[in-house]
Amino acid sequence: MKKIALFVDVQNIYYTCKEAYGRQFNYRKLWQRLSTEGDIVIANAYAIDKGDEGQLKFQDALKHIGFDVKLKPFIQRSDGSVKGDWDVGITIDVMESVSQVDCIILLSGDGDFALLLEYIQQKSTIETQIYGVPKLTAKALIDASQRFHEIQASLLL
Repeated sequence: MKKIALFVDVQNIYYTCKEAYGRQFNYRKLWQRLSTEGDIVIANAYAIDKGDEGQLKFQDALKHIGFDVKLKPFIQRSDGSVKGDWDVGITIDVMESVSQVDCIILLSGDGDFALLLEYIQQKSTIETQIYGVPKLTAKALIDASQRFHEIQASLLL
């Protein structure tokens, strides 16, 4: 059975689904779908911790599904901008998983990950897949993945 590593850029998926569809992503449905394709041996969801009750319930739901939820504190700078980027953390975890799995699946539309996928394909035989909102996923990321899955109504709440 194919071993799958699943990495979710939670903020990116939340905001792109909200902008494109006005709806939330259905993580349980994704898990059910991927479970038919192989064994999910790594499942990380990367989020920002604001500490509000709704967010805590969402994080608990992700844990119940099977995700390891990784949190960074919410930081608002004095100029009003927000800090909470997980790109480096996701990249490190993806790189550490390469020797353990057959397939890496990333949920994000962030083009910064294109270089990561290109590197993995040059250095290994690992299959790379992306799930993203079509009009809000960087073309470079789509092109760098071996398989792009459009997030559409069937994967939304």
